[in-house]
Amino acid sequence: MHSPAKQGKVTPAKDPKTPRVVDLLRKAIEWRSLLDAGKIANQTEIARQEGIPRARVTQIMGMLRLAPKIQKHILSLPEVDTRPSVTERVLRPIEAITNQSDQLKEFHKLMM
Repeated sequence: MHSPAKQGKVTPAKDPKTPRVVDLLRKAIEWRSLLDAGKIANQTEIARQEGIPRARVTQIMGMLRLAPKIQKHILSLPEVDTRPSVTERVLRPIEAITNQSDQLKEFHKLMM
């Protein structure tokens, strides 16, 4: 027997929020700026301040290897209430491509 409280229960809609990949790219840009300005010595110091492993800092900073057009696209992603199609994890193989036009080709495949 079902309890009356569970029947007809409506799940509230999720509030749209900035995709995590956007926040991570913004953080990578901020960290690069701090490193370039000499305000932070290295990625180890970033990791210590953020309370995350140094390897995670390296992963996030890897997003800066993406072609500028891809970075611009990511930064312009709208707020969503569903899982975004672009995530940091799916971008990692594209980051490893050194040729920017090849990166763009792979990114466009991802977006289709």
